[in-house]
Amino acid sequence: MFVRKKRNKSGTVSVFVLSTTKFRKQRLVKSFGSAYPNDTAAMENLMQQATSFIQEMEGPSLPHIYEEEDVIDGFVSGLNNAQVQVAGPEQVFGALYDRIGYGAIRNSMFRNIVICRLFNPGSKMKTTDYMERYLHVTYSVDQTYRFLDNLCYRKEEEENRNRGSKAGVGKDGEQPESTAPATPKPDDFKPRIENIAYSYTKKMVGDNISVCFYDMTTLYFEAAEEDDLCKCGFSKDGKHSCPQIFLGLLVASGGNPIGYEIYEGNISEGHTMIPLIRKLASRFGFDKPIVVADAGLLSKTNIEELTKDGYQYIIGARPKSESDKVKEQILSLGMKYGDVVEIKKDGDVRLVLSCTEKRAKKDAHNRHRGLTRLQKRMASGRLTKQNINNRGYNKYLKMEGEVTISINMEKYEADAACDGIKGYVTNTSLAKDEVIANYSNLWFIERAFRMNKFDLAVRPIYHRLRNRIEGHICCFTAYTIMLELERILKAAKSEITIYRAQEIVKNMYAITYTLPRSKQTKRVHLGMNEEQSELCRLVVPGWRQGT
Repeated sequence: MFVRKKRNKSGTVSVFVLSTTKFRKQRLVKSFGSAYPNDTAAMENLMQQATSFIQEMEGPSLPHIYEEEDVIDGFVSGLNNAQVQVAGPEQVFGALYDRIGYGAIRNSMFRNIVICRLFNPGSKMKTTDYMERYLHVTYSVDQTYRFLDNLCYRKEEEENRNRGSKAGVGKDGEQPESTAPATPKPDDFKPRIENIAYSYTKKMVGDNISVCFYDMTTLYFEAAEEDDLCKCGFSKDGKHSCPQIFLGLLVASGGNPIGYEIYEGNISEGHTMIPLIRKLASRFGFDKPIVVADAGLLSKTNIEELTKDGYQYIIGARPKSESDKVKEQILSLGMKYGDVVEIKKDGDVRLVLSCTEKRAKKDAHNRHRGLTRLQKRMASGRLTKQNINNRGYNKYLKMEGEVTISINMEKYEADAACDGIKGYVTNTSLAKDEVIANYSNLWFIERAFRMNKFDLAVRPIYHRLRNRIEGHICCFTAYTIMLELERILKAAKSEITIYRAQEIVKNMYAITYTLPRSKQTKRVHLGMNEEQSELCRLVVPGWRQGT
């Protein structure tokens, strides 16, 4: 039961006691009369009678509480879905976006696209739909595509378009000025984004980047046809029938990005490392760090170019691919598990070798699997001309007479002598163990590829135009934010992982409402659970519950 006052047409105020039924309907319990509002004594007397009646019926109570409940109930019932939005991604990832320095890029679309990729990655159509539905930010797909055109603006493409818009050739071969309005020069987004990422990397590892890591991966397209950039080639994703591009990435310790470049899908990996290193060194002016790369980039040309440019390097080597003289020297060492030795090569170059039981098991397993496949193909009679080469485990095949093919088991058994041995070619003065330790950190770049491919869903790519493809890759920005989040969580020894953070921000909401009298609009974050509160406390500067 509760007290209710009602103003009458005569100007008096009646006092009632009402109760609420289980169907939320109000029922009159008792009326206590009426009085004029300016008759304070009479009104107080009526209110006292009503309060005493409720206390007699159900014990002590506070009538005004019921009035407040009615107000709250009315307010909540007036809310609608448009007033509630997902606020966690902007609250958490937006704070990290600003912490790194991307907030200096005054473009809300870029900010929203990057933040959306961090917790709800997908195609641009899916992204625009999600932003409208949950973040109440409306962009058309065409607006997004136009933005990607400007994000990675290519001057030569604009020159080609302008060249095609000329009216014709004038006297003495001069080109007359076009009557079409000039294309406005877009903001130079990509260089600014890369500069911010590089500044962040220097902050994390120091101004003097002593070691850098280079590797490549493939990103495939959901398309059937090739073009000048998207080519079918060897796919590291197993999508051999899909056009693809290569992504070359240079990172510092911890996987912090230095720079990247995209290449045609059928390019040779070995032709990409030197141009990218030179390009980034010229642009950022960093010193000569030790370059670490895997065995796929070990070539005579790369070694010569790195040496000529004054770089030290550590590049993976395959002992089985060395010259017969070096292989004999390696086998004469009689290496056992745990041994680390080195062999002098030309000049300051050394071949560092390690032998481990884990690698030996892996090598033996791979050899046996390759042999089994060859045996099955021979038994089925499905060997073709393409199998008669020296690639992979086909090297175990040999031709006898004119058409007879058999497996060279002697060569197969000879390879077993190198099981467990891993090589590293280097011209550094580092100790053997330091060479291996630095090479082992290539997992930084492997993780960078994994995070972008799987966690940030950078592939498959649905775009066709090169500048839009580059704009899509430029959302690599999100990877830098994930690294910063991981650093903060590890420093705080939090049990929250970056993957858990991606999930819990989806259930952090804010409500926007307008006060009925002042017409002032307010936005308040709804209460959070313990896990969400911990994440905000660690990431958001000056955070407190309800802000």
